[in-house]
Amino acid sequence: MGKRTICITGAGNGIGRGIAGFFSDKGWRVIALDRDGEALAEIAGGQIHTLTCDVGDEAAVAAAFEEVRDLLDGGALDALVNNAAIADPYCGPLEDLSLDDWHGWIDASLTATFLVSRAALPFLRRSEVGAAIVNISSTRALQSEPETFAYAAAKGGVSALTHAMAVSLGPEIRVNAVLPGWIETGPWQKRSERSEPDHRDIDRRQHPVGRVGRVEDIAHAVDWLVSDRSGFVTGQQIVVDGGMSVKMIYAE
Repeated sequence: MGKRTICITGAGNGIGRGIAGFFSDKGWRVIALDRDGEALAEIAGGQIHTLTCDVGDEAAVAAAFEEVRDLLDGGALDALVNNAAIADPYCGPLEDLSLDDWHGWIDASLTATFLVSRAALPFLRRSEVGAAIVNISSTRALQSEPETFAYAAAKGGVSALTHAMAVSLGPEIRVNAVLPGWIETGPWQKRSERSEPDHRDIDRRQHPVGRVGRVEDIAHAVDWLVSDRSGFVTGQQIVVDGGMSVKMIYAE
């Protein structure tokens, strides 16, 4: 078996950037998609092949996967991580939310997951080891904060799409979702937007594990889900949030 290949969307910054680096370090060939060409330029090289693409746009995804076809040269994709999304969940009052802005959140995450998964299927089905798709949803698919309507709807859709895909694409392809909670992504942004964590004690105490999440926490979950160690797991939502979503918090 040759080098394994993974495709990651939203790979320029944040969680996607961390996952790309993690798998590159493990010796995987990484195909990194993002619409932020500046961010992609910073991670390009070695095991990482970058393609600038708005994954919420059907024509752009089709064009990108023509390039993926050339990169693979008859080979397979062994894993796909649908991570792209608008990172900021806050959209303001419902009565002020425009339809265009609503579509922005939905297309960046839910529509993108559909479009990229559809385009990747022929290459995933070539995998000799059994391919896996991991969709990055959010704990906001299960619970909400004020004024996060479009983000919550998009991530809820990603979670539902995950189990629908698992039922239909198995047994050749397993499909699962990772639901991150509060993950500190400041150190994983492009250089012009990078920041160092500055967490308060109260931030850490919100998590039963005693700290805010790290990008590496999500990368490790993805690593397990695309490996044969999780070969009997499909259609599941894996919450990675340090226990924050199961902790009862009372008003003070």
